[in-house]
Amino acid sequence: MNVVVVGAGASGLVSAICLARKGIDVTILERNDRCGKKLLLTGNGRCNLYNSNQDISKYHSKNIEMFSLILKNHERVIPFFESLGVVLKDVEGYYYPYSNQSVSILNCLLNELNRLKVKILYNTLVNKIVKKEKFIIYTNNGNYEANKVVLAMGSCAYPKTGSVGMGYDIAKDFGCKVIKPLPSLVGVVGLDNFYKDWHGVRSEVCLTLYENGKEVKDSMGEVQFTNYGISGICTFNLSGLIARGLNKGYSETIKINFVPWFKKGPEKFKNFIEKRVLCSQNCTLVSFLEGFLNYKIANLIVKILGYDKDVKLACVNKDKLIELLFSFVFKVKSVKGFDEAQVCTGGVDLKEVNINTLESVRVKDLYFIGEMLDVDGDCGGYNLTFAWICGFIIGDSIQN
Repeated sequence: MNVVVVGAGASGLVSAICLARKGIDVTILERNDRCGKKLLLTGNGRCNLYNSNQDISKYHSKNIEMFSLILKNHERVIPFFESLGVVLKDVEGYYYPYSNQSVSILNCLLNELNRLKVKILYNTLVNKIVKKEKFIIYTNNGNYEANKVVLAMGSCAYPKTGSVGMGYDIAKDFGCKVIKPLPSLVGVVGLDNFYKDWHGVRSEVCLTLYENGKEVKDSMGEVQFTNYGISGICTFNLSGLIARGLNKGYSETIKINFVPWFKKGPEKFKNFIEKRVLCSQNCTLVSFLEGFLNYKIANLIVKILGYDKDVKLACVNKDKLIELLFSFVFKVKSVKGFDEAQVCTGGVDLKEVNINTLESVRVKDLYFIGEMLDVDGDCGGYNLTFAWICGFIIGDSIQN
């Protein structure tokens, strides 16, 4: 029996290792001239490969209850990489290779594949797959036969890495339902015209997403303010929800809390302002705001309130100021496109696979894994964790 794994990304490589360790003949077909292009970019090149907080809320799927059966395998991640000789570093629950280099992880995977004599055929683009007695895989470099096929072709996020969504077309050819892929872990574009005023600022804030006026989710952390809107991890973790909501025609709004450090809430913040006025009658609004905000944000708030830059804090409408600081309204226009997205939300419906084996319920011996499936995670090692887990499940599922 032979197995062909289509795609040499994170999930494909681990699948091949787990199968080859059982003595199964495995061949990997990879469209690029090398493996793991997207893997090398993860964690800003440091490869955040796991997170100790594996709460299911960190993941997203139309069928999240089904995904919970997959997630139980997460405890296998650290032992697997230790079996490859990787020394891991735990940074407040975020796991990295001790070298702080993604290439360390990729090289360990490739070394194990080499030891197991797994064949990797590069520059091999799969155009079509049909099933007769065996699977026939049509490529630009000839045709291949396989008893079983594992599709690890990625999504359509960040196509510079070779991930262009062709796997979805193959899934559809076999009659599988594909939930519309949309960009996720990406910047959010706003509707207003003042973004040049805050461009280049990074600030610790709390974002609260509202969908059709209803609060949906909070995201706390650093936001990068850009000339199109907002970006950064804090924003990325809302972007998939926003993309899905906009696709349904919903209104999406984000409220920015610029003072998350003030835990007593907006009602008590007026006392904080009044104490500052008592300390200095000549304190201006700008100087007050610059005590805790970047000067660009401070000047923008003054501008939006309609005051002169030299206005005294004592003369300011405190209620309007507090509303802006705690609930600055960011009107969402769109999310950035696939070219900038780290992952997709959407993909092959989890109902199309046996959740215990990831085998297609329509086509025997055909498997879907990794980004091809309708599962995406927050920033922080969750998408790679899902990729590794898929590899483990494939290794368990396919017998020689």
